[in-house]
Amino acid sequence: MDVILFGATGMVGQGVLRECLLDPRVRRIASIGRTGIGDKHAKLDEIVHANLFDITALDLQNFDACFFCLGVSSAGMSEADYRRITYDLTLSVAGTLVKQNPDMTFIYVSGAGTGGRAMWARVKGDTEDALLKLGFRAAYMFRPALIQPMHGIKSRTAAYRIFYAITKPLLPLLRRFPKYVTTTEAVGRAMIEVAANGAAGKTILESEDINISANQVSAAAPNAGA
Repeated sequence: MDVILFGATGMVGQGVLRECLLDPRVRRIASIGRTGIGDKHAKLDEIVHANLFDITALDLQNFDACFFCLGVSSAGMSEADYRRITYDLTLSVAGTLVKQNPDMTFIYVSGAGTGGRAMWARVKGDTEDALLKLGFRAAYMFRPALIQPMHGIKSRTAAYRIFYAITKPLLPLLRRFPKYVTTTEAVGRAMIEVAANGAAGKTILESEDINISANQVSAAAPNAGA
């Protein structure tokens, strides 16, 4: 399949990109962002686009899936500013894509607790609801809780880097609880699996669902995640 990736410079996006490059089911990855990522690979096309709120000039109709990993922390942000990035930007991108190719599968990285009373949870919930109604052939909302960065990947958010440094000795133990903990590798592998084969009737995948999908590597991709 041919995949569009938003947010390749973030912690989750880095993990998703890595798994896409490794998985033979993915023929091509178009990474779209305001800045380049600097990676060179035969399967990777970097598209630097300054205004992500308007991607109408890009020809993206021949892709099978979009993995939307772009997001920001709500810490210190007003609801209006957070909504602009989380809801407005996501729906602007998705709205353009569904017009170009409604047969595309759209996978959005949300978060555990989405739909709750907290500001970020309400905004994420509104974003999920709108995406599910847009008219894609399929749309899936990924709601990971704690994500362990793998393979040298680091968050660009200082507070998260400190958190992961402090909890690093505990992460192998915490991974025994798949309802609450996943990894950047698992998220990437799950996205590919769900885009290729669906998610057993689910549209919202929590951490445990993500881990289950990540382990369902088909015989067509024996080297995925190596």
